[in-house]
Amino acid sequence: MAENEFDTYENGVASEKEGTKKARAKKTNAFTQILNGEFLTKEFVLNNLNYIFFIFFLLLVITTKVYYGKQLATKINDTQRDLDQQSAEYIEAKSKLEFETRRYKLVKRLEKRELKETQNATKVIRIKKVTNE
Repeated sequence: MAENEFDTYENGVASEKEGTKKARAKKTNAFTQILNGEFLTKEFVLNNLNYIFFIFFLLLVITTKVYYGKQLATKINDTQRDLDQQSAEYIEAKSKLEFETRRYKLVKRLEKRELKETQNATKVIRIKKVTNE
């Protein structure tokens, strides 16, 4: 056995300091493997390559969905703005029409043509057609 192993054992149990050093070594070892690209050559990655491609595909789908959602939200806001503008123009035109076609103004306009407003209520005459066969 190595000298370090004899120093770390007390009554057959490894000390806590050595255990944390080993954990750090594993973490840095995994980190360096990722940086070096060594983990890509391992059997685990090669066996799960289909799953990894599927995950990348899902990430691509999620990204496109987000962009499509933003595009739809922009279109909805633009359409709502246009609708509000058209509604305001409609209300403005309607109020202008109502103002121009008030009863007293119509009476004044019709005086030039010598037409007067009737004082009597209008009567409706209905004729029933009788068919003889």
